[in-house]
Amino acid sequence: MTSTLDSLCTDSGGEDQPQPNGLQGSQPALSVWQEPSTIALVGMGYVGLPTALAFLEAGVSVIGYDISESRLAAIKSGQADLLERDRARLRDHMHHLTLTSEPLTLADANVVVVCVPTPIDAHQVPDLLALRAACDTVVAHAVPGQTIILTSTTFVGCTREFVVEKLEARGLWVGVDVFVAFSPERIDPGNPAHVPELTPRVIGGVSLECTRRAAKALRHTTSRVHEVSSPEAAELTKLLENTFRAVNIALANDFSLVARALDVDAVEVIQAASTKPYGFMPFYPGPGVGGHCIPCDPHYLLWQLKALRIASPVTETAMASIVARPRAVVTRARHVLAESGKPFAGARVLIVGVTYKPGVADIRESPALEIMDEITKAGAQVSFSDPMVQTLWTASGRECQAELDPAYESWDLVIVHTLHPGTDYSWLAAVPLVLDTTYQLSGVPQRHIL
Repeated sequence: MTSTLDSLCTDSGGEDQPQPNGLQGSQPALSVWQEPSTIALVGMGYVGLPTALAFLEAGVSVIGYDISESRLAAIKSGQADLLERDRARLRDHMHHLTLTSEPLTLADANVVVVCVPTPIDAHQVPDLLALRAACDTVVAHAVPGQTIILTSTTFVGCTREFVVEKLEARGLWVGVDVFVAFSPERIDPGNPAHVPELTPRVIGGVSLECTRRAAKALRHTTSRVHEVSSPEAAELTKLLENTFRAVNIALANDFSLVARALDVDAVEVIQAASTKPYGFMPFYPGPGVGGHCIPCDPHYLLWQLKALRIASPVTETAMASIVARPRAVVTRARHVLAESGKPFAGARVLIVGVTYKPGVADIRESPALEIMDEITKAGAQVSFSDPMVQTLWTASGRECQAELDPAYESWDLVIVHTLHPGTDYSWLAAVPLVLDTTYQLSGVPQRHIL
């Protein structure tokens, strides 16, 4: 189902090298390069679906593989979480997108891109079950000539352990028969300024030929490719990117407490510092960090370093601070109510906005879930309102339905967690007590900050 447009590699030459099974013999000829006509995406979540759209826009047919039939159905029906711009693109290119839960179809692709979630568990230990299963599926159906690219955030060395070693156990020589690289995903959900096509990609292959082939495939979807020397370098790049963000968010949160103690507006100070054209990047305080990147990725590094008996005190402190932030919101809520002479037990508390970021219908790792649980444990009654979420389950598994008309209810305290663009929040001016964890509200007389 493919045509050879660029036969760049025929025989590798060189000396005899050991075969994957340990036997000595002449190294076989490199599999012929084939211009990608079919790309398989393993995992059609918040990374896989935008990546699929980028390939479709480039005129490449896409196989979207996912084990979740409900996710595939949501994509087919146009109900997936996408920007309106991307919904239109999906409709325009649906005839070139094959959605399937059948792994045998992976053998039909020139290039296979793995983009499944890599969360952490309740003990902040990496949960690699989905990634391991996805890699096993890809390895089982790999065919000569295929290029396999991991994009899921993971520990350093995972590409070799989960893919390379298992391919070679099958008798497929990586760098000759099949080609493997790591290229960390860089998806910013809900942000039209950071679409995949405008975001550079880092790529590190097992060999120079692996890097070259992976780069050639991904150039269909990105503005620029930056090649590094190995999968390990690319894996660590991703961990640095999000650890950098975690550390600076923790600093912004700490600085907000300093500013409040000194009776200074933290946001005003951050914006003033941002006028410096070098040496400063703005990060803003908030109720905590959600999503599957910042609150998770640094723990992959810490987990690996723990096994090596290596400390990373800055990262450890930052992550401990981020984990503690939702409870700090509840503590502050107690104080705000107490200062107004109201007991926390029995108080009616509303959370405004529960998604982990504005403009995105995604509550994964949202601090709001833990905040709601902690408020309930303390004896208060908690509800939520969010135009993008109708039902949620808190961190403890309690189901909650959204308040449809919160402006017409009586609340002892409203905690503002996420402000969505295009939503009217003017009714908050009439609320007796508002705790603004976003630091963005204005015109609210009874506003308090975290």
